[in-house]
Amino acid sequence: MSSQKAEETTRISIVVNLCLALIKGTAGFAGNSHALIADAAESLTDVLSSIFVLFGIKYAALPPDENHPYGHGKAEPLIAFVIGGFLILVALGIGYQAVVNIGRPQELPETYTLWILVGVICVKEILFRFVSKRSKELESSALFADAWHHRADAITSIIAFVGISIAIYMGKGFEAADDWAALFASILIVFNAIIIFKPAMRELMDEHLYEEKIAQIRILAQEVDGVIDTEKCFMRKVGTRFHVDLHLVVDGDISVRAGHDIAHALKRHIQTTMPEVLDVLIHVEPAAILDAPPTQTHL
Repeated sequence: MSSQKAEETTRISIVVNLCLALIKGTAGFAGNSHALIADAAESLTDVLSSIFVLFGIKYAALPPDENHPYGHGKAEPLIAFVIGGFLILVALGIGYQAVVNIGRPQELPETYTLWILVGVICVKEILFRFVSKRSKELESSALFADAWHHRADAITSIIAFVGISIAIYMGKGFEAADDWAALFASILIVFNAIIIFKPAMRELMDEHLYEEKIAQIRILAQEVDGVIDTEKCFMRKVGTRFHVDLHLVVDGDISVRAGHDIAHALKRHIQTTMPEVLDVLIHVEPAAILDAPPTQTHL
């Protein structure tokens, strides 16, 4: 279900970005705006990155197999790295073209390009909020990266708006403001790429980030008959699902079978209550027995 929602979200991103890229590209060429053309190029990379996200989500949803016993979920943060890489390449291309254009004579942008940018900014911010909300609901690093790609597009559009406004309303001698805006936008795009890289790296390195979920697991454990306590509890994120390693404390005098049954009851309880948990590996330990104090011999 979570992968279906993620795929649906990504398809919406692809359609919207493709429409925006065509609108911005056409208006940029017709309206003499290099910033708007650069913005259109950024939207095209959004389309390409969303296609990669869609592929990553589909691949990550594949079940475990002989070669991938933990599943294929690590494809998600890898795709996030790919998107971050695309952003950096786009930023370098926009920055280079802006530097080249700054030294060239050019015409002032058309006024109507500003109205197009206003519409683009509104659409991209709405899309960012929608995809970002879905990424949090589904705990998807690939969707998180896609959301920030939308935010990067909104930022470049805002900067393009500022640059075009300066060029139009300040008049002759300020034609290059459009290109300076594109150059500044390229720098901000790089910062957005860094925002994408950071959580993806944490996920790939299995960084300890899930204290709230671990606390919930310990509470659930106390609801199962036979559980005395829990000790070590580790979680690793694989795609949109989680694997749990848990040390369970039971009465040391019960049989191995009884301890095994308690562990399975706890596993079922966790997976039923927390559907995002794909698997739970439980190590059963006996409760500590306090040694009786040594007896004293009186002569």
